[in-house]
Amino acid sequence: MPVSAESSPLAALSAAGVSIWLDDLSRELLAGGGLKKLIADSHVMGVTTNPTIFASALSKGDRYTEQLRGLGEAGGSVDDAVFALTTDDVRHACDVLGPVYERTAGIDGRVSIEVDPRLAQDVDSTVAMARKLWEMVDRPNLFIKIPATRAGLDAITTVTAEGISVNVTLIFSLDRYREVMHAYLRGLEQAQAAGRELADIHSVASFFVSRVDVEVDRRLDALGTTEALALKGKAAVANARLAFQAYEQMLVDPRWQWLAAAGARTQRPLWASTGVKDPNLPDTMYVRELVIPGTVNTMPGITLAAFADHGTLPAHVPTVDDFTAAKAHLAALERVGIDFTDVTDRLEREGLTKFEDSWSELGESVAREMHAQPVTEDGDSESTELLAIYLGDHYAAATGGLELFRRAADARKDEQDGRTLAELAGQIDEDRDALAAVMTDLGVSTSRSKMAAGWLAEKAGRLKTNGHLFSRSPLSDVLEAEAMLTGVQGKAACWRTLRALAETDSRLHTDNLDVLLERAERQSTTLEEVRSAAAARTLGSGPMAAP
Repeated sequence: MPVSAESSPLAALSAAGVSIWLDDLSRELLAGGGLKKLIADSHVMGVTTNPTIFASALSKGDRYTEQLRGLGEAGGSVDDAVFALTTDDVRHACDVLGPVYERTAGIDGRVSIEVDPRLAQDVDSTVAMARKLWEMVDRPNLFIKIPATRAGLDAITTVTAEGISVNVTLIFSLDRYREVMHAYLRGLEQAQAAGRELADIHSVASFFVSRVDVEVDRRLDALGTTEALALKGKAAVANARLAFQAYEQMLVDPRWQWLAAAGARTQRPLWASTGVKDPNLPDTMYVRELVIPGTVNTMPGITLAAFADHGTLPAHVPTVDDFTAAKAHLAALERVGIDFTDVTDRLEREGLTKFEDSWSELGESVAREMHAQPVTEDGDSESTELLAIYLGDHYAAATGGLELFRRAADARKDEQDGRTLAELAGQIDEDRDALAAVMTDLGVSTSRSKMAAGWLAEKAGRLKTNGHLFSRSPLSDVLEAEAMLTGVQGKAACWRTLRALAETDSRLHTDNLDVLLERAERQSTTLEEVRSAAAARTLGSGPMAAP
């Protein structure tokens, strides 16, 4: 990511007063020096994590294997193992960001770790978990993430009063955001009454952005009127700008002014969920439209890279006119029938459910890794190594194949075939995850080098004899369909091989493999129909079935 020059988009964003944080963390990123490089070259000044990020991190490489196997042999529980590996990673990240923390007098250089999302509706358990995480990580630049549920509000006040710095997460509505700010003020007041140094307590409030547009636009599409469709893609930014206006109003409140005079730190607004999910919208929109001094923008790696490559700053920061326009937009949504309160309530529920699901996925992956039995007998070592190579090659092919499916679906998104391929791409993604789970069960790593090999092989596959080396031609549909069909047939062969091994290896589950094999056969049938139609369309007027 060539962004070290001071004229780079990320340098300009940082100079505009926005703290750039990375919404990602893995042991691979830490051990490989990736985080240090992002700090040095990409102006990254903080890191946020969540259960989904940790679940993803566990699938990247094998750096967690030794620790988890050791915990399994010691008889530790899955929850204890999750706690150990996540706090170890966050502590390491805190140390890497320590110089940023010192340089900014504690404003930045922060790393966030979330309490178990299953506790979100339980005040006492959330507080207890926050204390445990704070003590275990034992770094001053830590943030404890607490969801902004109604129960979470009381937990935020309690832990703030105890001097624990909090990142309040999953904020969608303006009313809830105001409640979050007041919960923080109550905590500061209680901390002061207990004799704590207010300047040592920090906080951010994570206001979620892109998910608002996803839900609102879904409802606007369902309405389908000209007036409704004209409102798409604007609700998230309008909602966030009004949140910043609410923050500014809090800063002039005498209650805050009194605390600030006593040394209290502001609870900075943090823009979260800033990865653009609608391909029809600019991929840096939720960064560019929310360039406001004194705020934080935490970005997934892909958004960070996009802004580094082609990000631009707006002509000016939001003004009173922009806030007025934002309020008018939400009013327009109400007029066409969008219940915005229902939208934000739904997003909060779904956000918690997604984090709980990711937490369960993380626990399942940890359990498999803790109890996987590596083969140690000399007679079996060669076959184990060959199996690892075999599965690794299939995983690489799955990675390249997934990109091929996505590209083909996007190229034909306005056609029925495109919708079929998009659905198949989702299945292929699930199949790759299933293969990764099988590999974990067998003690085989899905290394990044294999993923890269699959990606590069697919990219090279674009240079086919279709008459247009770097662009699509009428033959592209045919050649892509043939390649996708071949890939799915190869995947089916892999499932058959594993199904045969399952007869003598208890680590493999026959029922799961039967389902995967049946799905691969259905995918082959569908792709043969797509291939035949593409061949007939391109090469002749009649049907051209397979020989």
